[in-house]
Amino acid sequence: MSDIVSRLQTARQKVLEQLSQVIIGQTDVIDELLISVFAQGHCLLEGVPGLAKTLMVSTLAQSLDLRFSRIQFTPDLMPADITGIDIIEENRDTGNRAYRFLEGPLFANVILADEINRTPPKTQSALLEAMQEHRVTVGRNRHPLPQPFFVLATQNPIEQEGTYPLPEAQQDRFMFKVFVKYPSFEEEFEIVRKTTSLETSDIQPVLKGEEILELQKVVRQVPTSDHVTRYALALVRQTRVDQKAGIPEIVRQYVSWGAGPRAVQYLVLGGKARALLHGRSHVICEDIQALAKPVLRHRLVMSFLAESDGFTADMLIDKLLEDTPTKEDELFRDPRFQSLFVA
Repeated sequence: MSDIVSRLQTARQKVLEQLSQVIIGQTDVIDELLISVFAQGHCLLEGVPGLAKTLMVSTLAQSLDLRFSRIQFTPDLMPADITGIDIIEENRDTGNRAYRFLEGPLFANVILADEINRTPPKTQSALLEAMQEHRVTVGRNRHPLPQPFFVLATQNPIEQEGTYPLPEAQQDRFMFKVFVKYPSFEEEFEIVRKTTSLETSDIQPVLKGEEILELQKVVRQVPTSDHVTRYALALVRQTRVDQKAGIPEIVRQYVSWGAGPRAVQYLVLGGKARALLHGRSHVICEDIQALAKPVLRHRLVMSFLAESDGFTADMLIDKLLEDTPTKEDELFRDPRFQSLFVA
């Protein structure tokens, strides 16, 4: 296992070195992108225009030596525009005609779904099948997508005109929702210096698709103690307002709908990938805490009262992290959590 940990750490460092030629700062965002890649998950990036979200994803695809496809989502985009279509092809020698499937842009390894919330539900449903099943259905035929397969989507939080809010079911398919924030002064100074000169970047691939598939299998082999799993369960189950006991009053007040089982799965799976990337062969509660916000923030439906009070999902997650004991004996002795574990 130590050899595998070393390989994954080395891969992470090489990817960061390649990305740093183009992307200044945003280390946390890049780390969460890498965790989602190695954990075989999809990622939703949210940030205002101009923060290099698109450039980050395309550069990541280059550094991983994967086939990259960018889809600009627009209100007139149709399912066939992304999945592909059956066309009638005529054999010039025999004159016979037959259907041939013409692949759409979804047939790549890394899909950049740019401004994903700008396309209507009909097209979103086609993307949803690709994200969940790693295949597309055209007519009566199902076509498998190439592996590995990741959807890295972006959306703009400030412009709502002409957008379609993502269905809860589709948001739940994203492993992480990552906020891309403004750079610091030093980072922005360096961005301006590099992008207004003749400097060029030469991105070299450091991992192939076969290696990524192998590392994804390794991530799932990382052991997780029962205590860490219960800690992840404790965080998620506290968000469910229909629980009869053990729910904090602040959750009953501000949450309309809590996170489902997929949240626990992604917390643990992401914790395994994060542990390896940080040089450990086992998951600890710190890994779960670090990933709680990107895993949970888009799975919590906040109430109208929360919106009117300016109380966000991230604020609620901070409160849950503060009130949930990380030590095994404290977690088990607390009557509130005992009721959560038996319900």
